[in-house]
Amino acid sequence: MLLLALGGLAALVLSVLATSALGPADVSLVVVRDVLLNHLGLADVPVRPAKDAIVWEERLPRALTAAACGAGLGICGVVMQALLRNPLADPFVLGISSGASTGAVVVGVLGLGGTALGLPGGAFVGALLAFGLVLLLARLAGGGTERVVLAGVAGTQLFSALTSAVIFAVADSDETRGVMFWLLGSLEGVRWHDVAVSSAVVVVGTAICWARAPALDAFAFGDEVAASLGIAVGRLRLLLLVLTALVTAALVSVAGAIGFVGLVLPHAARLLVGPGHVRLVPATALAGAVFMVWVDAVSRIAFAPTPLPVGVGTALIGVPAFVLVMLRRRRTL
Repeated sequence: MLLLALGGLAALVLSVLATSALGPADVSLVVVRDVLLNHLGLADVPVRPAKDAIVWEERLPRALTAAACGAGLGICGVVMQALLRNPLADPFVLGISSGASTGAVVVGVLGLGGTALGLPGGAFVGALLAFGLVLLLARLAGGGTERVVLAGVAGTQLFSALTSAVIFAVADSDETRGVMFWLLGSLEGVRWHDVAVSSAVVVVGTAICWARAPALDAFAFGDEVAASLGIAVGRLRLLLLVLTALVTAALVSVAGAIGFVGLVLPHAARLLVGPGHVRLVPATALAGAVFMVWVDAVSRIAFAPTPLPVGVGTALIGVPAFVLVMLRRRRTL
């Protein structure tokens, strides 16, 4: 476990440094190293101001924000799959990301509650409303994890339509283009304060989920088994679901709606460390971070100088993985 964790951390650090050298402007790994050491106060190596700004003000914050988004969305997927006992559950499929996008757009475009809420607050309210609606629809349909997923698909479409309606009814052409690009998942323009917000939310969320790893193991066997082990099933489920909504909302407010990370990465991590959540939670966080760093890097350079929204890159990988998960589940039923 320790060796795997150290290997994952090393892979993450190397990935952040390597992708910080990629882009339209020519920057070498040596320059990335020098810029990082200079700003950490560990060296005083002469670096051109333009390259210093490219690395420190643009690429490093972007890579670190991508890592936080990948880790956070991966953890949300782990928690939701355990609580709902459904391998297809994740914040995107269950409508949380779409609801968060709607909330953020309502605040950003319409200005409703802008002073009191801000984009993160609007995204959080939207995420809670979307997930509450999904749970209500699933309950009215008779309950069951399969119905939760179906209700999530309906919720996703509903809130996506609401978001589009707000944008096209109120926003002008330039604003519409910018918002639509953001909604596809974009890390353009992220800065160090975005790194601070996303990293803080993900670290706290991961720590709470890791502390609840034994309870998540019990949930995988059903509510009755969890209750027999002394777990307050209803209260803990509510706590963890609100936590996933909070983490998702915070990440959506920074990077837009990024789909399929929470679906794909938990399954990939299970292949490496097994189903036990003590290992699965940190493994998914590290795998999600490395995955998103490289997806963002490829999205940034694939059609340079025009960047591809990172959500498009995750969807191109996530959709085939989603199909494989469904086919594998069908064979095990």
